[in-house]
Amino acid sequence: MLEELEQLEEETGVSLAQSKVEREVSDIRIRVLGRKGSLTQLLKRLGALPDTERRALGQRANQVKATLEARIEETLIRIREEERKEALKREWIDITLPGRPIPFGKKHPITQILDEVIEIFSRLGFDVVKGPEVELDYYNFEALNIPKGHPAREMQATFFISDEVVLRTHTSPMEVRTMEKQSPPVRIISPGAVYRRDFDPTHSPMFHQVEGLLVDKGITFADLKGVLTVFVHQMFGKETKLRFRPSFFPFTEPSAEVDIQCVMCGGKGCGVCSNTGWLEILGSGMTDPAVFKFVNYDPEEVTGFAFGMGIERIAMLKFGIHDIRLFFTNDLRFLRQF
Repeated sequence: MLEELEQLEEETGVSLAQSKVEREVSDIRIRVLGRKGSLTQLLKRLGALPDTERRALGQRANQVKATLEARIEETLIRIREEERKEALKREWIDITLPGRPIPFGKKHPITQILDEVIEIFSRLGFDVVKGPEVELDYYNFEALNIPKGHPAREMQATFFISDEVVLRTHTSPMEVRTMEKQSPPVRIISPGAVYRRDFDPTHSPMFHQVEGLLVDKGITFADLKGVLTVFVHQMFGKETKLRFRPSFFPFTEPSAEVDIQCVMCGGKGCGVCSNTGWLEILGSGMTDPAVFKFVNYDPEEVTGFAFGMGIERIAMLKFGIHDIRLFFTNDLRFLRQF
C-alpha cells in the first residue's frame, strides 16, 4: 500500500503539471480525492491492517492527501495566472500609438435644405405646422377642390389605403386643417414627407415638400411674387433670375410655376435644362375661392396665395445632383460631400 501511495502521489503530480485548463484540474481532484477517488479507496483499506502498520500508513496517506490538495490549489493559481496573462496579451493597447479621431455625423443634405427653407420663411413671418402622413381623402383632395373623378387625381399617382384613406400626396392638407381651426390672417408653411407612385432618376415614391399659405385681407398676386422672389434670392443668391409661368392647379386660380435661371449653365442652355436656360422649382397661385368655402372663409373679405416645392428638387439644383435616388441609398461616399 505504501508503494501504491507513492505511485499515486507521483502520477497525480505529473498530471497536474501537464494540466492546461481548470476543468482538467477539477477532473483530477475528483478522480483522486473524490468520494470514489483513488486515495479515498486506499484509505478505506487501512482498516484491514494491523495497528502498527495502519498508524504509519495512515500518517503517510494524510501527508499525501495534504500534499495533493496543496498541489491542486497551486496548479489552479498557475492556470488562472496564465489565462489572465493571455487575456491581457489579447487586449493589450499600445498607448504610444496616435489616437483615432471619432468622425462626427453631419445633417443629411435633405435635412440641410429643409432647415434652410424653414429658416427663410420663418424670417418672413410664416409659422411651421405639421400633420399626419396618413391622410383622409377629404383633406388630401376634396377640400382642395379636387372632387372624386377629377382628372387632377390621376396626376398624383396616389397610394390608397382604402377608398377614404391615402398616403398624403402633398402637404397641402395642412392648409385646410389650419384654416378650419384659425380665422384669418393665416401665414403658414407645412414641411414633411409625401408619397407618390413614381420611381426614376427624378422621382421617388417618398420625398419631401414644403407647402405655404398666406390668407388675409387685400392679398394679391404681387404679394405672392414678392415672397417667392425673396425666397429664391436667399436660397440661390441675389443674382438668380426667376420667372412666373402660367400653369394650372385645382386649388389655385390663377396659378403659376416658378422657374429660375439654370444653375448649371447660367442660362446658356444645357442638358439639365433641356437647352432652355430655365429650371422649374415650385408651383404657386392665388387660393381658389372654392377652397375657402370648405373652411367657411368669405372670399369677398379675404384672399390668399399658396405655393409648394419639392425639397429634393431644390437640393438637386443647389448641389448639382442629377439622380434623386442618391439621397436615399445611404452611400457614405455621397453623403460625406455635404
